[in-house]
Amino acid sequence: MQYVSTRAAASAAASSSQQFSDILLGGLAVDGGLFLPASYPQVTGAELDAWRQLSYADLAYEILKKFATDIPDADLRALTAKTYTKEVYKNARKGEKASQITPLRMLEEGENGTKLMLQALSNGPTLAFKDMAMQLLGNLFEYTLTKQNAQLNIFGATSGDTGSAAEYAMRGKKGIRVFMLSPHKKMSAFQTAQMFSLQDPNIFNIAIEGVFDDAQDMVKAVSNDLPFKAQQKIGTVNSINWARVVAQVVYYFRGYLSATTSNDQKVSFTVPSGNFGNICAGHIARMMGLPIAKLVAATNENDVLDEFFRTGVYRVRKSAETYHTSSPSMDISKASNFERFIYDLVGRDGDRTRALFQKVETHGGFDLSGKPGADGDEFKQVVKYGFKSGKSTHEDRLNTIRDVADDYGIVIDTHTADGIKVARENLEPGVTMIVLETALAAKFNETILDALGEDAERPEGFENIEDLPQKFVVMPPDVEKMKAYIAANTGL
Repeated sequence: MQYVSTRAAASAAASSSQQFSDILLGGLAVDGGLFLPASYPQVTGAELDAWRQLSYADLAYEILKKFATDIPDADLRALTAKTYTKEVYKNARKGEKASQITPLRMLEEGENGTKLMLQALSNGPTLAFKDMAMQLLGNLFEYTLTKQNAQLNIFGATSGDTGSAAEYAMRGKKGIRVFMLSPHKKMSAFQTAQMFSLQDPNIFNIAIEGVFDDAQDMVKAVSNDLPFKAQQKIGTVNSINWARVVAQVVYYFRGYLSATTSNDQKVSFTVPSGNFGNICAGHIARMMGLPIAKLVAATNENDVLDEFFRTGVYRVRKSAETYHTSSPSMDISKASNFERFIYDLVGRDGDRTRALFQKVETHGGFDLSGKPGADGDEFKQVVKYGFKSGKSTHEDRLNTIRDVADDYGIVIDTHTADGIKVARENLEPGVTMIVLETALAAKFNETILDALGEDAERPEGFENIEDLPQKFVVMPPDVEKMKAYIAANTGL
């Protein structure tokens, strides 16, 4: 399996292709693009049938070996077996079996054959879906660095859950340091405490005076400084990292196989989305041949993605236009992974993809609606990829949290509420709709208290996390100051 950059010119794509292990520790390609397989591996009906009874670890191995062809089979199987265990994914809600890793729960079943289901993805160490990929990434990094006798300085940005998932996955790992940026005072108290309470010497938390997009822009700026990146051995765990995206592909297959009995059935997925990484994994699963009817992107008030899927216009908001909401992990107005989908949408034309995303930097977006003055007309092709979208507001998520608690006796987090609200608007007769859970409600207790008048239940070990001592620094969104901070703390 070879990988190419979304911005590679056609003449250079073949000569610049790399294997999985070559791109594992990095993030952006040298031309500023994102990595994708030169072609998507296909899954047969016979394989789907054979995979229905597999454990999550074995399913992950079967899917990942199609992408990580340069890792010996025995090593890859050992890595997935080490990662996906009931000891790691133990924080199930009452009534759920942690041994299933990502159990499905029926919410609604209509007379016309519509079904609404919730797929639990938040049983891991940090109670968020990011653990599904990040735990594997930590083991892959350690495996590769040990073989190379090398070290890695991870530099990433988080709007809430990526940071803690990365830090819990990398803490104590040999040869790895983590420098994680987050928007100062714009995460929930629980999310902040999860990250900042870690005292491990290889973990560095930096609160940026700005919004998530400011932090994400700094990660990209440092990644594009190739001499600094090489000298400081910079890698990334943000969803621009291909290994993280492909690890998320696995739970789409698990969700489909658990919800169906035969391969002629289709399901749809609704995915709370800000940075487009989670739903991008669904796009990849669909391109591999998984029978997905629709992929529905659910946004909050920061509705950049919803606007595109309704109009064909991708319009990035400025920091001052980015709302601070009660589903803060989606307070994002520049979706990093969106470039991967656009690359497919424009016929895998690297030159065109590069031009469009350069226009994002110079003009704040692009227009594929086909209207006079637009940058293209590819928006008409979106339907064949199955994408739909919708938007949820603070009042919507409060109402949805109340409805789900009253009707089904479970308490969902704010992002999952956005997903369920939008999923209900996109139900189809005879098609099961699966909403991907984002996190356990305890991570956003302020809003749960507002909606229900009582605290969300906390898994054992998280009872008083906000009271723990916190270790972090506050910095302005200044790239040069950030590079100096990294250099001072790596000794390289």
